[in-house]
Amino acid sequence: MPELPELDAVVDQLRDRLVGHRLRDFQVVAFSVLKTAEPPHMSLVERELTGVSRRGKFLLLEAEGRFAVTHLALAGWLKLGEAHLSDRPPARSGPLAVRLDFHDGARLDLTEQGKRKGMALWITDAPDSLKRIQRLGPEVDVVTVEEFAEKLGATSSRLKTVLTDQTVMAGIGNAWSDEILHRAKLSPFAAANKLTGEQVTALHTAVQEVLTEVRDALTNVPLDRIKATKKSLFGVHDRAGQACPECGGTVAEVSYVDRSMQYCPICQTGGKKLSDRRMDRLLK
Repeated sequence: MPELPELDAVVDQLRDRLVGHRLRDFQVVAFSVLKTAEPPHMSLVERELTGVSRRGKFLLLEAEGRFAVTHLALAGWLKLGEAHLSDRPPARSGPLAVRLDFHDGARLDLTEQGKRKGMALWITDAPDSLKRIQRLGPEVDVVTVEEFAEKLGATSSRLKTVLTDQTVMAGIGNAWSDEILHRAKLSPFAAANKLTGEQVTALHTAVQEVLTEVRDALTNVPLDRIKATKKSLFGVHDRAGQACPECGGTVAEVSYVDRSMQYCPICQTGGKKLSDRRMDRLLK
């Protein structure tokens, strides 16, 4: 799932290429993606794209006061290219979900791979009124250390849960939470309200450092290379069984129904491997 730094890179490129250009066509190929009926998505046609922004993991395209808001879910992505007059109408099957064509020839495709579809699109004049947006916490990259400490102290949930809960702080997902916790040398299963002041500060610093480093690494990377570049930046995430880049120990993993998390037992849990009770029950 695209997280804060990847979407920031997307926003920069879409602004540079599309802002100031008028929309010629707006095709919703996979109608299950569209979550609103009014205003109609075609009402954006012939409007000029006036802004591109991000809120949490949501991408907002503004066309003269009207917004197309999208969440790319687990397998969604974007392709920026050029339209051709000889192009055939898009197929109703396949990864293409939404297609935006502009009068200057630019084309933006929203795609979603796999059978489990979760991408969503809303057309609205007031994005802040959308329930999914209203539930978001503050942007994690602007939360002060004092605010961060307050949020952690208010819950006994595991750190991994808190960092990825978009209602607490918005922007971090499964991948970068693994990297942040590894940087801070904290267990993903540690209770948020049990951290010392020093640990809270270390975790806040890790959040800012990791997100800044990833943003810098993704600057000017073409959209079709962002995912591959992201993966190349991982130290522990998706690296189960490989050597930890810090201590040389073996990266371990806790698996869930539809995803997993990775960590270094030596760096983060005092050499102990974590046991997930939900998986333990399944294995009995």
